[in-house]
Amino acid sequence: MLNLLSFIPAVAAALDKPTFNWKTLIIGFSSAHYLFETYLSIRQYRVLQRPEPPATLAGTIEKETFTKSQEYSRAKARFGFISNIYSYVIDISFIHYDLLPKFWSIAGRLLVSYAPRFAGEITQSVLFFLGYNVVTTMISLPLSLYSTFVLEEKFGFNKQTPSLFLGDLIKTQLLTVVIGSPLLAVFLKIILHFGDSFFYYLWLFTLMFQVVAIVVYPVLIQPLFNKVVPLTDGQIKLEVEKLASQLEFPLKELYVIDGSKRSAHSNAYFYGLPWKKHIVIYDTLIAEFNSDQVVAVLAHELGHWALSHTTKMLVIQQVHLFSLFVLFAVFINNKSLYRSFGFGGQRPVMIGFILFNDILGPLNSVLTFALSLLSRKHEYEADEFAVKLGFSEQLSQALIKLHIQNLSTMDADWLYSSYHFSHPILPERLRAMGWQPTKKTD
Repeated sequence: MLNLLSFIPAVAAALDKPTFNWKTLIIGFSSAHYLFETYLSIRQYRVLQRPEPPATLAGTIEKETFTKSQEYSRAKARFGFISNIYSYVIDISFIHYDLLPKFWSIAGRLLVSYAPRFAGEITQSVLFFLGYNVVTTMISLPLSLYSTFVLEEKFGFNKQTPSLFLGDLIKTQLLTVVIGSPLLAVFLKIILHFGDSFFYYLWLFTLMFQVVAIVVYPVLIQPLFNKVVPLTDGQIKLEVEKLASQLEFPLKELYVIDGSKRSAHSNAYFYGLPWKKHIVIYDTLIAEFNSDQVVAVLAHELGHWALSHTTKMLVIQQVHLFSLFVLFAVFINNKSLYRSFGFGGQRPVMIGFILFNDILGPLNSVLTFALSLLSRKHEYEADEFAVKLGFSEQLSQALIKLHIQNLSTMDADWLYSSYHFSHPILPERLRAMGWQPTKKTD
């Protein structure tokens, strides 16, 4: 840490040049990122116009099903074109019209006018954060409404009512106030208190918060949005418990979640501390799949645990987080950065972190690509794990049914999927498992 403390000021001084125009640089990064993602989306849209399924799926997926999947994917792609340019214009407008210093100034004036005794950088940052969150939520609301009540509704996936949607929105905003505000206050307090060495203590605090969240989220947060109940006795419970015992998976409880409350899509996952895990199965998965197929899906999920994929990703996440905090230490006191965005002599930590994230755009794109490749590798390995347990046929059938039920993308441009998809597409997974189709799956 001593080497870092001597390294950070030197790099920070080299980057803090009065003539350096950070605003132009960030606009350039944002524009390049938007153009790159648009290029990838155009490549993918061409693939989504293909009338025939990939050779691996021939004789397995009905052409009508494939056509409907392509239509759904094209509809999402067209929506993506609109939402991406919408977000790009909003982001550039915030930068070009110096809206950040305007919002920051409004937050400060409100504090001085209505709560002068609480005025200070931390309270002003919390007020700015809450106001900024409301504004950005309202800006993105039209896109959310269209996605839920038009696009998903058209293809039969939406199960939300307007009142449920509004209720979720209000709950999310309240949780942002109740949890986000004190979390941000501690975040800023650590940075302001520890000075140049803040990155180490901030990382430790973040790690502790993640551990606490693992315990608290399913008990206090998730019940606000979904009903989670223990899985009733039956064939599925019996076979999953048998599999968990065979793998020495520390299963504490099996749950069913009412995913059908909001969507017709299916899923399953596990969570918990290393010595006490819980498995959660969507009710839509239980309703549409036989017990062998449900257990096969869970065999894949438990493969991630047995092969330490979750641990590896957690370590990578922590290294990434620590690196981000170290890099942020380089920019936190950069006077030219704040001046470029109209902050004059002020250098609010909250604003610095927002601008820092914009600067890291290209690096995040590279990281996204690398993590997608690693995630895809893990998916292949988890599939192989399930196959070695004897679930080859059941998992293949389950994956096919999942893709049919969810109308998931069944064909993709290689570059687009490498960058965007955390899972290989269906033909790739079936080929890797040595799938031999015997009949069409409806």
